[in-house]
Amino acid sequence: MQDISHSETYDRIRQAIAEKPDGILEALAQQFGVSLQCVVECLPGGVTRIDGSRFVEVLGDIAEWGDITFIVHTSDAIVEFSGPMPRGRMGHGMYNLQGGGSGLSGHLRPENCKAIFLVRRPFMGMETMSVQFFNAHGETIFKIYVGRDAEKKLKADQVERFDRLATLFSETAVA
Repeated sequence: MQDISHSETYDRIRQAIAEKPDGILEALAQQFGVSLQCVVECLPGGVTRIDGSRFVEVLGDIAEWGDITFIVHTSDAIVEFSGPMPRGRMGHGMYNLQGGGSGLSGHLRPENCKAIFLVRRPFMGMETMSVQFFNAHGETIFKIYVGRDAEKKLKADQVERFDRLATLFSETAVA
């Protein structure tokens, strides 16, 4: 049986999203004292969940997309990288991004990813599409956004790849 206060909180989050659909989701998580994943699960339509065990496969696919925007958003900083997602490989228990001397590089712990969400939503007056990676606490590990062309339109080939991820790996559609 679902906790009534939990249900009421989700209803209040859904109402806040309805009132400001392109608001900052992290602000809602803080306002309602819930994880960002809880807020994402309250988004209306356009959200698909992929099991976190698909972490390496999803990132391998994204490495073929071309230029994307990679974002890490914490309470202290929002760090963005725009460019190609580097290929990675497993080694020493880490997924090692092969960014070389320039671009994005680093070492990721795939086992910490428990859920991946494909999210379509408006933000700052524009449609966005992102792949968001979450840990066991419902906190964002990082997000990857579909790139934009010179006219600020979502890149059509990446939109197709995004949709393909949903078809290949989706666990459930979140309503």
